[in-house]
Formats: sequence, structure tokens, C-alpha cells
Amino acid sequence: MTSLVVGASGATGKLLVEQLLLRGDRVRAIVRSSNKIPPSLLEHPLLSVIEARISGATDEDIAEYVDGCDAVASCLGHNLTLRGIFGHPRQLVTRAVQRLSEAAMKNGASKPIKFVLMNTAGNSNRDLDERISFAEQCVLTLLRRAVPPHLDNELAAEYLRTAIAQNHSAIQWVVVRPDTLTDEADVSDYHPHASPTRSAIFNAGKTSRINVAHFMAELISNEDIWNRWKGQMPVIYNA
Repeated sequence: MTSLVVGASGATGKLLVEQLLLRGDRVRAIVRSSNKIPPSLLEHPLLSVIEARISGATDEDIAEYVDGCDAVASCLGHNLTLRGIFGHPRQLVTRAVQRLSEAAMKNGASKPIKFVLMNTAGNSNRDLDERISFAEQCVLTLLRRAVPPHLDNELAAEYLRTAIAQNHSAIQWVVVRPDTLTDEADVSDYHPHASPTRSAIFNAGKTSRINVAHFMAELISNEDIWNRWKGQMPVIYNA
């Protein structure tokens, strides 16, 4: 397998790169600066690091990044600063997902590319009857209007769900929805669910970043797990 990881220098992205390398996969990691990648990973023979801003890449650059890849994984997110949350580009994740998907469609690969998107449990899968309370609806409406990254996450997942949908010839996808992210040193027991089992607003669960990375790597590398979840938006919680 050859996987392209965007957002590879982020807190979860670095862990995903490591998990894929542990499985013997080849990885192309797009980072703003290679200084953010641990030296032990930089020396790995299966890792290629591309220093670039995905938002500033040309269509030709994107096509080159995707060419020859079996999977694309996005751990992109907005920096938790005033500029990162309220500045531009406000649709960083959505535009990246769209442009990477368009490149994959033109790639002419003999089998569909896997697209794994890290998202959030606060985003509903509109293919399912995921009912939330009126109070949660009010909070989410406020988040969409006041916090641009939340709407960006929703739009990115909606692009895969509606524009790519279930039977695309060039792309298959999974949207991974962790709940409140935590930092842990090791992979622990976790459970994926088709829909949330608790309120992401009023009764949030916890999901360690390393468990998110492990699950995303399993989706890419393990065909049984991929076939179980493709075209879905699993929510994962620590056990």
C-alpha cells in the first residue's frame, strides 16, 4: 500500500504516519515543515515527506501527490488560535477533500482509491436517523454560524457522502468521527459504532488520538475492516 497523508504534522497525523509505517505501508506525508516530524520517522525508508501547504498547492501539485497512491487520509484541521479559527481559508478541509478527490478521479487507477477523513462526533451522518435533542440542535446551529471549523468539518463529510456517495468508480470513503480527543502514549481498547451512543455536546465521550490513528490505519491496511465500514461515518470511543 502507498498512502498519502495530509495534515501529517498535526497531533493525530503524526501518529497515523507512524501506524502506517508499522504496518509496512509506504507513506507520502504532506507537512508545512519537516521539523514537525520526529527524527526517527524522517529516517524511515518507507516515508516520503513533501513540504507544502495543501491550500496553496496547484492542481498539478495535487495530481502529483495523489498519483500512484492506494489511499488518501486527511487529518487536516484548523489551528486552535483566533487566526486559525476565524481566519482564511475557512473551508480548508472541504477544499482539500474536494481537490484530492478530483485528482483521484482523474488518476485512472485500476481500482478505487480509499479516502479516510478524520472528522468529529459533533457532525451527524445524514444517511442515518441520528436524532439529537432540541438543545443540541440549538448549540450546533450556533457552532455552524459562530465557529467556521465546525461547518468546514460538516461540509467536508457532506462532499464525500453526497458528491462521491456509495458507488463511485474511482473513490471509496470512510469518515471517522472521534469524540473529545485526548493524548495517550499507547493504543488501547476502543469501539467503533455506526452512530453516536452519547451526546457529543452534553455527554461527550473520549477518544485518544493514537486510537484514531490506529483505526484509520486499520481501515487503510485491513480489507475486512474497510469492507465493514466503507461508505459510513463510524464514531469511535475509548473503551
